[in-house]
Amino acid sequence: MTALNDGLWRKRHTSNQANGLSLDDITIVDQSLLKRAVGAMAIGNAMEWFDFGVYSYIAVTLGKVFFPSSSPTAQLLATFGTFAAAFLVRPLGGMVFGPLGDRIGRKRVLAMTMIMMAIGTFCIGLIPSYGSIGVVAPVLLLVARLVQGFSTGGEYGGAATFIAEFSPDKKRGFMASFLEFGTLVGYVLGAGVVAVLTGALSQDALLSWGWRIPFLIAGPLGLIGLYIRMKLEETPAFQREADKMEAAAHETTKTQFRETLLAQWKPLLQCVGLVLIFNVTDYMALSYLPSYLSATLKFNETHGLFIVLVVMVLMMPLTLLAGRLSDTIGRKPVMLAGCVGLLALSVPALSLIRMGTVPSIFAGMMILGALLSTFTGVMPSSLPALFPTKIRYGALAIGFNVSVSLFGGTTPLVTAWLVGKTGNLMMPAYYLMGASVIGIVSVLALHETAKKPLKGSPPAVATHSEAHAILRGHREAAEMDDRFPEGTVRA
Repeated sequence: MTALNDGLWRKRHTSNQANGLSLDDITIVDQSLLKRAVGAMAIGNAMEWFDFGVYSYIAVTLGKVFFPSSSPTAQLLATFGTFAAAFLVRPLGGMVFGPLGDRIGRKRVLAMTMIMMAIGTFCIGLIPSYGSIGVVAPVLLLVARLVQGFSTGGEYGGAATFIAEFSPDKKRGFMASFLEFGTLVGYVLGAGVVAVLTGALSQDALLSWGWRIPFLIAGPLGLIGLYIRMKLEETPAFQREADKMEAAAHETTKTQFRETLLAQWKPLLQCVGLVLIFNVTDYMALSYLPSYLSATLKFNETHGLFIVLVVMVLMMPLTLLAGRLSDTIGRKPVMLAGCVGLLALSVPALSLIRMGTVPSIFAGMMILGALLSTFTGVMPSSLPALFPTKIRYGALAIGFNVSVSLFGGTTPLVTAWLVGKTGNLMMPAYYLMGASVIGIVSVLALHETAKKPLKGSPPAVATHSEAHAILRGHREAAEMDDRFPEGTVRA
């Protein structure tokens, strides 16, 4: 008996076939396993992105600890330079973990990325300051960030693939949106911890030891996440593909990599464009603007973090709403609304932020957060649908991380540089508008994937009645084709 029949999925054998499709070919999702898979990925992702995101929320303090300088702008640039460096190795992590996940399974690779991220983050909390060991301190910080970046290279693509392959076709948007719900939980926890520390501790205490606390939390969180992920079953789509790969065990990672780049060049380009608008908006709103408020606009750092915290909490239900809406009206309309919204509203949103009052900053940030929710809710289901099962993890990890490295992770650094170089405080808005144009083109070029099976996978449904409905639809279509062969003019 295969692993598919060993408790993963309930399937009924029948000789009833319609146009080559039988009930045996349809995946009927075990709802309890689906909930476990979605919950585990969301919780694991929350822990992963708590580790990765906390760096940006405490960036101003880290600049003072590791990059002594008389210029706050220079400190911020150095800190975000180290932040961006982690993104340079993300494609390498994607190239290693992605194809590996297509060969040995999604679950095991996701466990590896979890523990590696926890180790890298925990080590940041142990690094002595520049005042203690000099230039070695920022070097060690860079090494730890590179470990984080390498780990993250295999995280998002694997987690999105895992949920997408576990979900019924009609609910994939909603189920996959829980992945970004988990990301927001991680960011909220990170911002919340930093906000509490900056509000409760004196500046001297924060610079001396307080900044270490959010990084040291990563150790126990990583162990919890590892335990949760190791308790999961493999996805049904991978199990099906694993059975086929036994007959082609000689295929190498190099061959898979070449197939990914050559045969999948068009969806790879689409992936890069979609991830560009998604991550530029994400890192602009949730990573750069908190530091922009304090370092550039001289707004109270604690108040700024609190505003971002509230915006992210409000984004959680909006993300789930966008995912559910994409199951109803399609992925493309939801994403297109976000792109057009950014093109039209980036300048008004940043103008509100620049007014410098708490209500105006919240209003501007909330506009950007609501528009970002159209991407956080839909991308986790749209991106895995671009690629076939055999190379889904690898192709998505490569395309996603190349785009993030070139455009997303560099957003805080490039924007801070543009603001410092030109003195134009509206640069973040112009940057978002440029990204939105690329996003519009990318979304328009997509094929709609809502309510459809993933490439290389059979239909996936939630109940036996849905499976029988699909069979009836295929049978009626076959009968219609028999009555009206191709070329026949119907009355």
